[in-house]
Amino acid sequence: MTHQFDVIIVGAGGAGLRAAAEIPHGYTCAVLTKVHPLRSHTGAAQGGVCAALGNLEEDSPEWHAYDTVKGSDYLGDQDAIETMCQDAPRAVIELEHMGMPFSRTPEGKIAQRRFGGHTRPTDPNDPDSKRVAVMRSCYSADRTGHVMLHTLYENCIKNNVRFFSEFFVTELLSENGEVSGVVAIEILTGEIHVFHSKVVMFATGGNGRIWRITSNAHVGTGDGFMLAYHAGLPLEDMEFMQFHPTGLWKLGILVSEAARGEGGILRNKDGERFMERYAPTVKDLAPRDMVSRAIITEIREGRGIMGSDGTQYVNLDLTHLPASVINEKLPEITGFARTYLGVEPTREGVPIQPTAHYVMGGIPTDVDGRVRLDHKDGIVRGFYAAGECACVSVHGANRLGTNSLLDLIVFGRRGGKAIVQFLKSGAEFPKLPAQAGERTREMIATIKSREKGNRPAPLRTELQQVMMDDCGIFRDAKGLQGALTKIEALREKYKSVTIDDKGMQFNTDLLEAIELGNLLDTAELVVTCALNRTESRGGHAREDFPERDDQNWMKHTFAYQNGTSRPRIEYRPVSVTKYKPKKRVY
Repeated sequence: MTHQFDVIIVGAGGAGLRAAAEIPHGYTCAVLTKVHPLRSHTGAAQGGVCAALGNLEEDSPEWHAYDTVKGSDYLGDQDAIETMCQDAPRAVIELEHMGMPFSRTPEGKIAQRRFGGHTRPTDPNDPDSKRVAVMRSCYSADRTGHVMLHTLYENCIKNNVRFFSEFFVTELLSENGEVSGVVAIEILTGEIHVFHSKVVMFATGGNGRIWRITSNAHVGTGDGFMLAYHAGLPLEDMEFMQFHPTGLWKLGILVSEAARGEGGILRNKDGERFMERYAPTVKDLAPRDMVSRAIITEIREGRGIMGSDGTQYVNLDLTHLPASVINEKLPEITGFARTYLGVEPTREGVPIQPTAHYVMGGIPTDVDGRVRLDHKDGIVRGFYAAGECACVSVHGANRLGTNSLLDLIVFGRRGGKAIVQFLKSGAEFPKLPAQAGERTREMIATIKSREKGNRPAPLRTELQQVMMDDCGIFRDAKGLQGALTKIEALREKYKSVTIDDKGMQFNTDLLEAIELGNLLDTAELVVTCALNRTESRGGHAREDFPERDDQNWMKHTFAYQNGTSRPRIEYRPVSVTKYKPKKRVY
């Protein structure tokens, strides 16, 4: 079956919906999503979306930009960061006008809270003066992503956006530097659909499911990355994965940084507030990469708390907070602690450990969401990306908390507006490639036809453990080389992957087999890029190269598919405007 729309958006999280909301009447827009839009992973975001509104204390977009550059360990592109931080107040206020129910101050303004790495100078005229935490995160209790998703979905419905829920995209159709649509499996029926369009936008989220402990939903399998990569496009800075310091022990379910923003304290087995050792100024509100490394260091040095399964954790202490704060500002995360671990946060510490959370790299774009053709200045005609799957590079080597939801709405909005201008410029439907959809049909037929082979689940479990062991928070050449060898062996086993369900309707066996291919390919890419970058920066901590190396590594990794060989790597310089790299301390 073939469909035709002016705009196809793949992914119904915050970025995809914010872009779709910009497409005016007169143009047709379809959103394709693996799950129902309101089950998109944006709904799991808890703590807030940051903007220098200054509702509770003095703030400015320039201070926000300074924090974001510093938080990125100076790998973020500073022109893009300045654009995001300048756009932030307008983007948040537009959401408010769309109907998003923010928590409020007593005066009725949007409430804001403190978050890790967000600061203001004690001397407003001297950005290098001592800095203290600032209230910059706009929030809706600890369900900010949830209400953002509902608000944007309702606005898309109002705007007559067409939704294709539970459609799994398997091909990006492109020829000669121009995209013409996508191919998708309708999960309900197993039927193959071709979507022909003038514009395609990817807003497909991240790849956290290549690690065993992750805060990502089960749909976070890196599909968008691999569709672009296999179409011959580069992926940028894939070595930089952020581990959120506070995932529920054993499970990885996110415990929002909002808990520390409201006064929560990390404690080791001795009850010591150990972050005073690692970040004496901002303590528990240091950036996420620093806090995650501190937690693992405490455990390695014997100050972790031994769990019943033999693994260790530290505690997040909320017991000193008033009940009103816990019940009104942190209801979801404290509920998770009670439900999943049987812990009562008002009386005892919440066991936490770092959890794979957010990829800083992705499909390279400019500030208007246009996808880069290469590591120079080429642009793919008619192809856009936004959200976690994209790399504008505003996050560099480490993302500050609440900059993710901001990324979604700023660059989803900018991408949507750029798409409209592209359509108005006279864009036409490109010619579809011959045999569109045949590759997907052949792949499905091959998997279903095998009677013997390897089941997807054991291969996936083994991959996730390899990534935890050898490409986690701390890395070195020996472990990374070992991981590549193991991944290559798993890819060889994947060539004979087989499934039990040979049917058409809701064949989740088939979907998981296809997703596993994406997981294996993106894992190889992550490990290759991590092995190649011989320095420590942000979320990429090489124990054999413990220092940041600005002389050799102030550049972005661009990885290209290279036939059957490992990825080919090129580089693009970091854009530096007014913030010169210096030692990153808090």
